[in-house]
Amino acid sequence: MGKANRVKLELRDAIEMVDLLQTLKDIADNKYFTLVNRKDLFKRFSETFVKFFRMISMTKEIHPLIKNDNPNVGILVITAEGSFLGEFNNKILRLAFAEREKHKDSMFIAVGERCVERLAQYTPDLKVFSDIERKGLYETAIEIKDYLAGLVMDDVIGKVMVCYSWSKEFETQKPKVVQLLPCVDLVAGQNQISDIVDSVIEESDPKEVIGFLSNLWITTRLYEILIDTIIAASAAQSHFLDDSVEKMKKEKRKTQIKFRKAKKNDIDKSLRETFSARMMTMQT
Repeated sequence: MGKANRVKLELRDAIEMVDLLQTLKDIADNKYFTLVNRKDLFKRFSETFVKFFRMISMTKEIHPLIKNDNPNVGILVITAEGSFLGEFNNKILRLAFAEREKHKDSMFIAVGERCVERLAQYTPDLKVFSDIERKGLYETAIEIKDYLAGLVMDDVIGKVMVCYSWSKEFETQKPKVVQLLPCVDLVAGQNQISDIVDSVIEESDPKEVIGFLSNLWITTRLYEILIDTIIAASAAQSHFLDDSVEKMKKEKRKTQIKFRKAKKNDIDKSLRETFSARMMTMQT
């Protein structure tokens, strides 16, 4: 049964591939729902944490992380590591290049290895943050925050735009661009406080307090953005693998039919050869 044995090997490979792809899909699904739950807990923390920034709208001190006149822009591009994410990362990169067109004096900053080669063509001394899984999300957020805040405080850049992807829902991932620095979202969220409070007592140096709170807020925002990107990447990975699993299942069914036909043909061939040999023996 030479042909049947060959097809049997193809069938075994198809079965193993289906099992492998299904396992990878299950891993992506598990990562997605685990991080979604973690983000829900983090969101409640962020909503409570923002109350600490009430004094910012009341002070007359100006801090570079809150407001500055430097026109230079840093574009932070966050891509995802892992397999089957080529198109996912390409959408983020296309958004980053479109953002670059809006800002004449801009530089790229990369998070993840997948965008380095293309971004380095525009920013030769490209700063890259990698090994996120090894370092941890929060530790990476702190590292990125220190670098970005340092650039602003040293007057190298005045604004930071972040290009990443977020999962609107499990079926939909959308590339997105937000302004991280100056902390306009932070200040805008505190404007309503001025209608309630007329004055505050400044016991500490307001500029130092604003700097500390701003750094803390930037870290939490970056942490949230990193989680959003990984959640979106896990969802995109799951959908890609789901399509691949279905395609491989179809291939497996075709190979099963092919194997049954090959087995039947080999049996028929063996019977014919046996019958022919018997007839030749009887004739002699």
